[in-house]
Amino acid sequence: MPSDNPAQRAKLLTEEAAFDFAMGDERAALAKLEEAVKCDPASFESWLAKAEVHFALRELDAALAAGEKALSLQPKDIHIHTSLSRIWMERGDKAKAEHHGAQARILGWGDQLKSPEGKQPGELS
Repeated sequence: MPSDNPAQRAKLLTEEAAFDFAMGDERAALAKLEEAVKCDPASFESWLAKAEVHFALRELDAALAAGEKALSLQPKDIHIHTSLSRIWMERGDKAKAEHHGAQARILGWGDQLKSPEGKQPGELS
């Protein structure tokens, strides 16, 4: 992959991993995501994707570790709180699942209040 910029390389690897995952090749996706987080340990998108792929494979410890790393990078992201809620629910910790679910809802409400006329982010007029 021809990129001297670690952040750009991580982004490209994460995009390729998303394609692999969509095509049902979770192991290829994970290999690319491992490389992505080595290239750029601060790549939130790579850590989030890694959490989701591990979750899909029922590798809950690895999913949680990647999710917690993503959370440390962007603690006010709706998606990571949603992912962590799902992971904790599968692990059987309802209190932690509900905590992250509530955080996601609060962040979602904040986004609604910021958008004009209460429209969802990305919603067309």
